[in-house]
Amino acid sequence: MDNCRKAMIFAAGIGSRLRPITDSIPKALVPVGGIPMLQHTLLRLKGFGFNDVTINIHHFGQQIIDFLQANDNFGMTIHISDERDELLDTGGGILKAQPFLDGDEPFLVHNVDILSNIDLGEVYRSHVASGADATLLVSDRNTTRKLLFDKEMRLHGWLNHSTGEVKPADFVPNASLHRELAFEGIHVISPTLFKKMDKGTEWQGKFSIIPFYLSVCQSMHLQGYELKDITWFDIGKPETLQQANEYFNLKSI
Repeated sequence: MDNCRKAMIFAAGIGSRLRPITDSIPKALVPVGGIPMLQHTLLRLKGFGFNDVTINIHHFGQQIIDFLQANDNFGMTIHISDERDELLDTGGGILKAQPFLDGDEPFLVHNVDILSNIDLGEVYRSHVASGADATLLVSDRNTTRKLLFDKEMRLHGWLNHSTGEVKPADFVPNASLHRELAFEGIHVISPTLFKKMDKGTEWQGKFSIIPFYLSVCQSMHLQGYELKDITWFDIGKPETLQQANEYFNLKSI
């Protein structure tokens, strides 16, 4: 196993849906089964050989720094991408962390509030083998906003069923050609994408990664990796946090 893989954890979120818990601690340190969700994510990444990890911070960021120091960074190389002055959203967060992530090898990006049993090593290997510029983990989840892929799982566009909005602007969804799937907060990115975030473009400062992906999907190789038959928790809201707590407490019995 390659133990030099790079990853980034989005841990800067305010966690407004988890208030009042997050009125005093960052979302990343909210416990699941008695263990902070950041620790769950770090140990999962470490188990798949991701030992060089960048973590962005904002809300109660010093608590995250102190937590990592108290645990000797869990034996990993950890970099802090400090967004305490301004929360930069997903795309801006990746761009700010570029000095830690750039290089010859892809890196994995993981939301801190996603817990799953997916084989992250297999996802990474699949991305490398494909030669794609980015691989997005997706599922057939019920939501009004969907990414659209062709039969080879190449990304072509996005559709909001509530408003009828599509992206890119010239994209025409076709039910016979495109599958509608939902993004699940984990992706693998090749540093080639940084070339599309040149200074002087709109992709600077604070921006979301999905609109960026949609702006380059016609000129770059962006693909989906469909999740099936896995355990998956998006623990950014109270009801799913409770479900995850019940699951992890049951596992420990």
